[in-house]
Amino acid sequence: MAVLRANEVTMKGNPIYLVGPRLQPGDPAPEFTCLKDDLSVARLADTKGKVRLFNVVPSLDTPVCNVQTRTFAKEVAALGDNVVSFTVSLDLPFAMKRYCTDAQINNLINLSDVHNHSFGTNYGVLIEGLPLALLARAVFVVDASDVIRYVEIVPEIANEPNYAATLDALKQAVS
Repeated sequence: MAVLRANEVTMKGNPIYLVGPRLQPGDPAPEFTCLKDDLSVARLADTKGKVRLFNVVPSLDTPVCNVQTRTFAKEVAALGDNVVSFTVSLDLPFAMKRYCTDAQINNLINLSDVHNHSFGTNYGVLIEGLPLALLARAVFVVDASDVIRYVEIVPEIANEPNYAATLDALKQAVS
């Protein structure tokens, strides 16, 4: 049975529950199975040996998620091929592809966790108790050895993550 965590995240000031472990820097990055926007399967092991950014959002069709995804797409581009950047949500793969096409974002990989919620559950960001399944707003930096180097689960879903801290962690993981 999955761990249910309380008192970490709010949505518009109301406490919500998260499913899964509270991952910390130094923990091994859990495996997952998600769908890319071309409906192919993606796993952590597919990018072994690379530094990875997991930009986790509730839905790309919301203003804060839009800003967060555009910001990371822009900033990560400066790091070149040293970093593989993912946006993870429970949006359908087709919607994620449409979003990136419309936003002219082509330097990240969309991961839809809609099928089995393995990313959300394994990374501890699946929201429990809402009428619609969502992921909490979060950021994970995973190094080339599959070790988590940075975690931010944003305390209020309506707020943006700490971009500077995330980018610093990415740069440290690359060097």
